[in-house]
Amino acid sequence: MGELKQIAKEVRKDIIRMIELAGSGHPGGSLSCVEIVVSLYHKVMRHKSKNPKWPDRDRFVLSKGHGVPTLYSVLSRTDYFPREWLWNLRKCGTPLQGHPYMRSTPGIEASTGSLGQGLSIANGMALAGKIDNKDYRVYVLIGDGEANEGQIWEASMSAKRYKLDTLCAILDHNKLQIDGTIKEIKDPYPLKEKWQAFGWEVFEVDGHNFNELLDAFSMANQTKGKPTMIIANTVKGKGVSFMENRIEWHGKEPNAEQAKQALKEIENA
Repeated sequence: MGELKQIAKEVRKDIIRMIELAGSGHPGGSLSCVEIVVSLYHKVMRHKSKNPKWPDRDRFVLSKGHGVPTLYSVLSRTDYFPREWLWNLRKCGTPLQGHPYMRSTPGIEASTGSLGQGLSIANGMALAGKIDNKDYRVYVLIGDGEANEGQIWEASMSAKRYKLDTLCAILDHNKLQIDGTIKEIKDPYPLKEKWQAFGWEVFEVDGHNFNELLDAFSMANQTKGKPTMIIANTVKGKGVSFMENRIEWHGKEPNAEQAKQALKEIENA
């Protein structure tokens, strides 16, 4: 797993640089989902960067759209677009906006950012594949704070109703949202039992452990007759000591000194 760990380290450095240059962004939730997105694009998903609309590709929907710096970094590192694009994050008229926008960015499957909608979009993709007898899989990453949205639970019932077993959702369980802990805002616990009650196959893993993630994705691929939820326990701001588990870094850019410290910590980890 050494190669994947090195890629994750480089992605974290990209996130810090991008958000510092942009002067705005969401470092906390971007850093928490790095191993998840790296696993998908480098080991799990079937995709072609030179043919982003390949009909038989696996799909990935970033429902927690504010975490898009992670996805941009991974897409650039898998040759979907030039890495130079990263340094213009959030600038008007450039391809990489603050939330995923499928009309301007190669490799983006859905324009997201309005929380709660991505699971419904992923349902539609999986249902279309089922109707067309396609074997592609659909992955969707949602935030644990995002699970406050009622649409998430409507979509979860629909996924079970239509037996969308090519659908795999991943919950980035970093336990913090913009206003506080998820337990303080709208207590969603118990998570595993709740998703099971909605008819999903559920696996719970360390969201920063590549072995556990890849095993869970493999088991999801073997699940038949119902959708799969992977609860990935993560740390908001992972890899940067002064950002880890700190609510204020949900949506705040580092200054030059903070970025320098963050990059040093990530490199030396």
